[in-house]
Amino acid sequence: MVRIRVLVVDDHRIFAESLAAALAAEPDVDVSAAGSGPAATRCLDRAAAEGRRFDVLLVDADLGAVAGVLPAQREAGSGPPPPASDGIALVAGVRVAHPGVRTVVLAERDDPRRAALALQAGASGWVAKDCSLSRLLAVVRGVLREETHLPPALLTGVLRELTAARKHRSDSERLVESLTPREHEVLRCMVAGLGRKDVAARLFLSPHTVRTHMQNVLGKLGVHSTLAAVALARRAGVRPAELSGDVVERSGQLA
Repeated sequence: MVRIRVLVVDDHRIFAESLAAALAAEPDVDVSAAGSGPAATRCLDRAAAEGRRFDVLLVDADLGAVAGVLPAQREAGSGPPPPASDGIALVAGVRVAHPGVRTVVLAERDDPRRAALALQAGASGWVAKDCSLSRLLAVVRGVLREETHLPPALLTGVLRELTAARKHRSDSERLVESLTPREHEVLRCMVAGLGRKDVAARLFLSPHTVRTHMQNVLGKLGVHSTLAAVALARRAGVRPAELSGDVVERSGQLA
């Protein structure tokens, strides 16, 4: 019998342990549980090193949610960046570090926008936490056959969100393409979190010149703040400038 190795990741201990126990009762399922994103990452890394890779990750959509900040705001760039323990951020990290692991997001409510974000991050499914065990097992086995699973009620909304996201990204890319090479360098520094003085030191420019470039960047992107410019740049796939150790240290002090 081929056994399926499942890792449940949820910071609600009772839920995680109850779900793990229910899954462990299945003859073809081996299951472990982790209470946070970092703990899950350690489990995945350790299992891979020992040659016992997990097959499926079941992760809470609201894992590590910050009180007072909606998860949708964090991913949209209108709030602080999502922490490493956030459920959807964990999905994205697992896709890079452990591409063979299939991920399924467990959610307390149907949310087309967050489901679309989860699929974009690399999830293979979105399942309600109150679904039946038989339904969850069908999803787990389905994603191992390269299937994508969504509740039928979410399909139209998710397709609409994915279409809008593609349009939004293409619009953002066109705006970024309007920048000069120097303005693009400045934008990359902004994405990396550098202030005006550090940008000036990095690019060997005067702070006044950097200020002018930053104003030009905001104007061409059609935004009114550095935060909005960084959010737009991220949507367009702009990578942050690579920072040397001394610049990283100064940026951390300024923050």
